[in-house]
Amino acid sequence: MQINDPKVKSKIKSRLARIEGQLRGIQKMIDEERDCREIMQQLIAVRSAIHASSLTFMREVASDCMLNLEDQNDPQSWQATLNEIIDLLGKVSA
Repeated sequence: MQINDPKVKSKIKSRLARIEGQLRGIQKMIDEERDCREIMQQLIAVRSAIHASSLTFMREVASDCMLNLEDQNDPQSWQATLNEIIDLLGKVSA
């Protein structure tokens, strides 16, 4: 499974770069011995951003994967792919 749309790929990469910046900011906050509530708030924001990025990624991969199955006329192949996508979404939601 992969992302074929360059706009979607760019959007996800931009989100990940922002998350990376947030993580560096949290590390700096820890070094500066900032208030634990502020740090926790930032960690929660990072978790939320990662979750949103994961869902965007999965939405695009799932759509592309289901629309571009090599053998769309094979119900077993279609069901197996759908089950795999559902399993992955369950991991994102956990």
